[in-house]
Amino acid sequence: MFDAVLWGLVQGLTEFLPISSSGHLVLIPELLEREGPDLALSAVLHLGTLAAVLVYFRSDLVRLLRFRRDATARRIIVVLAIGTVPAAILGLLFESRLDDVDDHPGLVAAALVGTGVVLLAARWIRLRSRTVEDTGPIDAIAVGLAQAFALMPGFSRSGFTIAAAEARGLEPVEAARFSFLLGIPAIAGAGLLQLLDLADAGGLGGEVWVGMLVAGVSGYAAIAALLALIRRIGLTPFGVYCVIAGIVFAAIV
Repeated sequence: MFDAVLWGLVQGLTEFLPISSSGHLVLIPELLEREGPDLALSAVLHLGTLAAVLVYFRSDLVRLLRFRRDATARRIIVVLAIGTVPAAILGLLFESRLDDVDDHPGLVAAALVGTGVVLLAARWIRLRSRTVEDTGPIDAIAVGLAQAFALMPGFSRSGFTIAAAEARGLEPVEAARFSFLLGIPAIAGAGLLQLLDLADAGGLGGEVWVGMLVAGVSGYAAIAALLALIRRIGLTPFGVYCVIAGIVFAAIV
């Protein structure tokens, strides 16, 4: 039960804060000398964080469901679809190689430092005031490529996509909103693939649902906290954390 709560909390907080959930789920078990989440728990944790983002952005999703009557909703759906393609292609092509990185904590720690450098560099981006509704195919490709690059454990999906969206002129909160909406297919896809693997491996124990609940609640809180803070503090504090954490992890593991 303790492991389910622990990994649910790690997944929920780090999935949406720009500090790399995949990196922390590799490095924290190494640091604590504990087994990380197994296939069953990992699959259900993704469902928990998926539920968090679906609930938080329910008004956006309801609007997108009205795409037949709403031209802006249709355009956003197209933008999100385009942005999903790069990560989907690279994920399918390099899935086994990306999985192998989990066995090399030093590489993951180095990637976490790389995330920190990207987030620190984002402070030099000249912030503008575009919104998700203003985005187009070029924005989708730019942010989608950032999401694809962040498939490697240790690189933060939310951090890279928020920075890329800000570079494309989105206001910080809108950049985060774009990142989270774009992340819905990615999170759902990850959970679905793991559930398909799980169907061949056995079933689900009761404790994993506790982990799902913890991941969902902490994920919702992480989204709310980031959206409340990003306009005031930007990405710099998260960049500092990633650099320090990556160096510490590299020295210990």
